Amino acid sequence: MIQLAVTATTLPTESTQQALGYPSLFLLVLFGALVPVIPTGALVSTAAVVAFHETAPFSMLLVFVTASVAAFLGDAALYWLGRRGMKSKNGSRWLEAIRSRAPEERLAQAQSKLAEHGIAVLVLSRLVPAGRIPVMLACLLAKWPMRRFSRGNLPACLAWAATYQVIGILGGSLFREPWEGVVAAITLTVLISATPGLWRRLRRTITA
Repeated sequence: MIQLAVTATTLPTESTQQALGYPSLFLLVLFGALVPVIPTGALVSTAAVVAFHETAPFSMLLVFVTASVAAFLGDAALYWLGRRGMKSKNGSRWLEAIRSRAPEERLAQAQSKLAEHGIAVLVLSRLVPAGRIPVMLACLLAKWPMRRFSRGNLPACLAWAATYQVIGILGGSLFREPWEGVVAAITLTVLISATPGLWRRLRRTITA
């Protein structure tokens, strides 16, 4: 009895995990939007796997809301910082960081598609691996106001969060143990992220 009591007090409850998990997910996705080195898609999929195996109501909805709001706020903050850099004579380190992650070829494609299709390109940019930053820079160069950018970025973040949450749900439904679903979800998101780069390298090798 004493051992069971000690075990019960040392293991975190589901409510404790949620209290720690949602703020952590929010901060990591927010930071990942500002500094795109964190695999935020994998984070959302992992959180969805854990939520799938939880008994608490609305867990999946909370993951979706947390991820989409954090992504939207992170994108808005980065775009605002980029606009400040565009207006400054000397630019800014944030603007340079955006430029450094937008190769000329990808930027030219983003500018062409943005001029042709407008907000629809911005909505789709978050679903394409490495597509968000070139399109964001194209919006900055086109001098889109914050309101117009936000109008396209909101559905983009909602679609992004829903897509990676579905990946997590698939991983969680295929395996009984949560950790197995997490591994499956992370593997799938890594493959999705790596496929466009591998395809571009293969195409260059063929055409060379």
